[in-house]
Amino acid sequence: MGTEIKLKGDKVIEQIPSIKDKALRINLNENIYGTFAEIGAGQETVRHFFRSGGSSGTIAKAMSAYDKDFSDAVYGAETDGRYVTEERLKKMLTHESQIIEERLSREKHPTKLFFSYANTVATIDFAKQFKGHGWVGIRYQIEPDEAYNEIILHIRFKETDARLQQETLGILGVNLIYGAFYKYNDPKRLLRYLYDHLDKDQLEIDTINFSGPRFADVDNRLMSLQLVKNGMTDAVMFNPEGKNILPAAILYKKNLLALRGSFRPVTKVNMDMYEKSLEMFLKENKVEKNNTLVIFEITLSNLRSDGEIDERDFMDRAELLCSLGQTVMISNFQEYYKVVEYFANYTKARMGLAMGVNNLVDIFDEKYYRHLSGGILEAFGKLFYRDMKVFLYPMLDEDGALMNSNNLKVHPRMKELYKFFKFNGKVVDIEDYDPNILDVFSREILKMINQGKTGWEPMLPPGIPEIIKEHHLFGYHPQKELEQNT
Repeated sequence: MGTEIKLKGDKVIEQIPSIKDKALRINLNENIYGTFAEIGAGQETVRHFFRSGGSSGTIAKAMSAYDKDFSDAVYGAETDGRYVTEERLKKMLTHESQIIEERLSREKHPTKLFFSYANTVATIDFAKQFKGHGWVGIRYQIEPDEAYNEIILHIRFKETDARLQQETLGILGVNLIYGAFYKYNDPKRLLRYLYDHLDKDQLEIDTINFSGPRFADVDNRLMSLQLVKNGMTDAVMFNPEGKNILPAAILYKKNLLALRGSFRPVTKVNMDMYEKSLEMFLKENKVEKNNTLVIFEITLSNLRSDGEIDERDFMDRAELLCSLGQTVMISNFQEYYKVVEYFANYTKARMGLAMGVNNLVDIFDEKYYRHLSGGILEAFGKLFYRDMKVFLYPMLDEDGALMNSNNLKVHPRMKELYKFFKFNGKVVDIEDYDPNILDVFSREILKMINQGKTGWEPMLPPGIPEIIKEHHLFGYHPQKELEQNT
């Protein structure tokens, strides 16, 4: 047998093991041993392990507590009566891993690495109204005497056929189990490998959380960012505690007020715009305070200044907003109407957008809508078709004159269109703004921080300069400041 021939110009191709090979490699490892509990789509994942051979060394038990009463008897009843939830999945994982520990003695199996894999899923319904979604997770060991690690993710199906969804789930399950054991040292790659033999058109992963000793250093928000960056989902969200939250769960039936910005860093203007627009939004008809959510949205499409996303910089911004008690959304929506469309998937309640004059002028620029068959009219139909209102924060022009909805300059061709929305009350001015901060711009502040200048602190909300200095955010360095001052 000669050596393999390589020709000049050959490219290195990453060999992706087949699903059968992945299952077989795990089956043939005499130490990996565990249970499969799958509710909702059938025994989709475990089937691959049964089929690929040698499964008796891997599968301690496979079950599908399909009936709700059976399921409750095994895992306990859910207070909200819902079965496809993260809570349910966690109960399944905990319960199953406890059973392994109880039933298999460590004396008899000193080298075994126990795992429990679980999913709880709703596939597409008969009317094909809801495409279906689910929670998938694994709880597992890398060393026999080590605590368990956990990877939990939420998926949305994009296919419109139940059987295809089942197959997709099975492949994802094998990828997750394989990645958990063989790629845990590189969570970013583990994430990408979840799509081995799958397409983005089949499946969306919109939340993922890693925990346990092997993932002690993993920042789950950074993993969320990868989901958006890799095109696995359109948007991810963090709560004020900085934890990943499922967009569907938090946006459901809420009144939403969104502020888009770079927030690099968040300034007094941003917070003034937030407070004043919220005040106006809450006075709107059908807007209840306790059912209203404010979202600070940062879009990745503005982050790619040099083609690469500066992850650290992005995390810094999210952290500052969370420290102010805000909910943050990272999206890859370039245009505003896509944000509104996205929200409309989850709520039919009223929505508002708060923005500065320059953002609104941008929205009336046709070049953003050339890819739409209906052009700017289609975009505006999507943007304003509900009870959507824009709360407009004024700005100063080059000559220091105030610009608001009455005198802003849109392209002459767009003038009548703009007047239509203004006349119909879709654009309203924030009148109760703070006139003393209109000359605050985050890019100027950023420059000052980078160059080690002082005097930027008063332009930011209380507490924010301290966090920037303490954590050396946005390139802040005390040394630079010293050099500037000496």
